[in-house]
Amino acid sequence: MEEVSPRTEIRQKLRENFDGKIVAKNLTKKIKEGANVPIYVLEFLLGQYCSSDDEEIIEKGIETVKKILSDNFVRPDENQKILSILREKGSFSIIDKVTVTLNVKKDRYEAEFSNLGLSDIPVPEEYPTRYDRLLCGGIWCMIQLDYDYDENEQNKNPISIIRLTPIQMPKIDIKELKEGRRAFTKEEWIDVMLRSIGMEPDEFEEREKWLLLTRLIPLVENNFNLCELGPRNTGKSHIYKEISPNSILVSGGQTTVANLFYNMARRTVGLVGLWDCVAFDEVAGIKFKDNDGIQIMKDYMASGSFARGKEEKAASASMVFIGNINQSVDVLLKTSSLFEPFPEEMAIDTAFLDRIHCYLPGWEIPKFRPEHFTNDYGFITDYLAEFLRELRKDQYGDSLDKYFRLGKNLNQRDTIAVRKMVNGYLKIVYPHGEFTKDDLEEILRLSLEMRRRVKEQLKKIGGMEFYDVNFSYIDLDTFEEKYVGVPEQGADKLIPDGMLKPGQVYTIASGGNGMIGCYRLESQMLPGNGKFYRTGLGNNRESKEASDTAFNYLKANGNRISASISTTTKDYIINYQDLHGIGMTGDLALPTLIALCSIALGKPVISNLAVLGEISIGGSVIKVTELANSLQVALDSGAKKVLLPSTSFVDFGTVPSELMSSFQIIPYQSAEDAVFKALGVE
Repeated sequence: MEEVSPRTEIRQKLRENFDGKIVAKNLTKKIKEGANVPIYVLEFLLGQYCSSDDEEIIEKGIETVKKILSDNFVRPDENQKILSILREKGSFSIIDKVTVTLNVKKDRYEAEFSNLGLSDIPVPEEYPTRYDRLLCGGIWCMIQLDYDYDENEQNKNPISIIRLTPIQMPKIDIKELKEGRRAFTKEEWIDVMLRSIGMEPDEFEEREKWLLLTRLIPLVENNFNLCELGPRNTGKSHIYKEISPNSILVSGGQTTVANLFYNMARRTVGLVGLWDCVAFDEVAGIKFKDNDGIQIMKDYMASGSFARGKEEKAASASMVFIGNINQSVDVLLKTSSLFEPFPEEMAIDTAFLDRIHCYLPGWEIPKFRPEHFTNDYGFITDYLAEFLRELRKDQYGDSLDKYFRLGKNLNQRDTIAVRKMVNGYLKIVYPHGEFTKDDLEEILRLSLEMRRRVKEQLKKIGGMEFYDVNFSYIDLDTFEEKYVGVPEQGADKLIPDGMLKPGQVYTIASGGNGMIGCYRLESQMLPGNGKFYRTGLGNNRESKEASDTAFNYLKANGNRISASISTTTKDYIINYQDLHGIGMTGDLALPTLIALCSIALGKPVISNLAVLGEISIGGSVIKVTELANSLQVALDSGAKKVLLPSTSFVDFGTVPSELMSSFQIIPYQSAEDAVFKALGVE
């Protein structure tokens, strides 16, 4: 028996379960390039006329679709020409977007044509009754119009609707979708979903497929806030602009409270009440003309409601923030936060950023090339968009509690975010509601990672308020607690494991911009006459004075540390590196003293050590100013041991116990004591 390829098998299953609702995406590409018509209208026609594997039928179908578009599609600039043809022929069929309203005064339904520019055209009652979406924002239709002018009844409209056939899916049978899903494996269904949005799954890694599916969560989940920042040309806005007629892309980012939320003058709800998803393209340009814009947005993102005037309004639209990252992620992580592309008033507003449920790492999605776009079969875009919309009503998030419990580091906002993501992924991949514990665990780990990325950046911006980032979940069968990290944070730690070279020291201190960061000192000792050279300090006067303080202290007190240290027959060179890019620190006397003694004695400091604290010009020990934040940075930098002045012990009450227990604390009472303990000398 001949072996069937996976692609052919998927195609056969699609034909058996979703016939008339699938289309070859290469046909869409062919016609879309020459026709300015929404993809969902185009694919509906292709699904009607080209749903076959027979090349001849497909070719005929394409010609039919092209002819229909050429003859019947109404372009806004040709509306008078179409009306003239209708008058001459007496009857004519068109393709246009039709919205129906009930005229209460005349007790009749009336149609408005989007491109033709006509309104108040009477509609037979059967159509709005059968196709209720005509009443909710309108749908694209094929309409047969009649023109009959009667001189005796000049008040009567000569144009009437003879037949109306919706082009968009008028109604979705969600049971049919769920039943059809049972025929596919998880991997097959993911491939079908990706081909439906125009992507070719064979060109993507497994993780990249999941990241692409994450972009669909705002379309299946109410009030879901997603942020995706990454390089250009990775298709960030494609889904919200081309794939779904239920989402809107706000280009340029500039908007008003009236446009987005509620227009008090007209008493009408804005974009969040009309669309399932509002996406902001280019977050850097987000700007409200109103002063209270961001405050109202924060209120809406947290609760799904907002107060305008005397009323509180609720809406279910999801918010998506899309933008470009112009530097490498490694540089951003060291110098600022991953929210840096946002406008300044948002990028440092932890209350706003905490409301973002999911941070999609756009830098992991490859830049799109022609081979990334599929030529194979997928769902008709309109069918996809409509069943995603219908799935907004379903809830699977509570299935988490059957197998897992979330760890204690997740607060209420984290829990809501993770549950929303789990619910979203389950609806996209398992809409029929059938999945195993392993399937659920895979989704849970991804959801925890997406939320933790937000929390890690909040910790950088807001300090100790957001220290609890060690996200975990507990397996209710084994009671094993499993931790979930984020790949970019798991990169090489700044303070490496193992023994360092003599003269290498890591210190945690407050930098030039007020943030706390990690600094590395690397030393050399050469034969000479007691000179001290420094590199990497630039023009920072405080840093130079601190390093001079250390060298002068060594000259005066070197014998108390070791008789073999010479400050007259040797020259010393120290290079200082600001590893977080926050500006050079002035607290360098103690780490410089330890580095000088280490290189002079040829003895490395103990492994995984971070030096905290400072000494004055006379050798007095100065305690650490922000102990909790400094220890958190030490932990993030990879330190497992901390050299700490005993004068800082009074501040231990400000440090969370989980953070304290992460280190071996090594106290010191004097400069010499610090040197001995750093070098592991008892």
